[in-house]
Amino acid sequence: MNSKTVEIVEVSPRDGIQNDNHILKMDTKLLLIQRAIAAGARRIEVTSFVNPKKVPQMADAEELAAALPRGQARYIGLALNRRGFDRAVAAKLDEVNFAVVLSDTFSYRNQGMSTGDGIALWHEVAHAAEEKIGTGLTLAAAFGCPFEGEMPVARMIEVLEKALQEMPAELTLADTIGVAAPSDILERVGAVKARWPDLPIRLHLHNTRNTGFANAWAGLQAGVRSFDASLGGVGGCPFAPRATGNIATEDLAYMLGRAGYDTGWDIERAAEAARWLEAELGHEVPGMVMKAGTFPPASKPSN
Repeated sequence: MNSKTVEIVEVSPRDGIQNDNHILKMDTKLLLIQRAIAAGARRIEVTSFVNPKKVPQMADAEELAAALPRGQARYIGLALNRRGFDRAVAAKLDEVNFAVVLSDTFSYRNQGMSTGDGIALWHEVAHAAEEKIGTGLTLAAAFGCPFEGEMPVARMIEVLEKALQEMPAELTLADTIGVAAPSDILERVGAVKARWPDLPIRLHLHNTRNTGFANAWAGLQAGVRSFDASLGGVGGCPFAPRATGNIATEDLAYMLGRAGYDTGWDIERAAEAARWLEAELGHEVPGMVMKAGTFPPASKPSN
């Protein structure tokens, strides 16, 4: 990837809406995915293969996967256990992200198992994947845990040393509850790069405490060129108290574009998609560019 090219992975169909009280119909989710593609999305996290009783918004995972417009983007599913992984493979998605949680307490809340058991399961599914599906590893709560508090860098490296005995195509460091500051991003991305210099890193950032975009910029300075974001900044985790939205796709694309980076996203179309999603959800969403517009303002075609 060119050093001035940055990938934005759209996560609104999964992490964006999973915690919303308004359950979107499958047709609406497909429209969201199509609007994201029209705005420039080339990788989209479309669903998670989890227990529908715990996350009702994701109850239609198989049906959604079967209806996706294939060939227009790479589609990612999230899995938290072996059953979820097998469902993602059967659904013929392009990639599966498997999550391991840095803290044991959150791991039990999120996946019903310890971090060590999550690592062992990651090894199992990574081995089982072979050429069936692309596999990425997400380290959840990589910057802090809502139950155990601070997660030392030494703990992160200790867990990754064990987990990366089976290497993923990509490692995502997730600030699941939005606690990181830019210095944390620089420190932890730097620590991973120092130990595994050839491993592609993606950042999953939440704007819970209004540091998400500063953290994205810090990630950029640390050499990260792939970021998760969600149209309108929607999002949250059903297993983490007070975990609010992702960084907004259109806001991230605007910031990066103003700084001379190419994301491949049409910011006006992304903002339009965010406004549409806000109307579908029936409540205000956090995105800013969707409200303020781009600068300079987009010129309107003359009659």
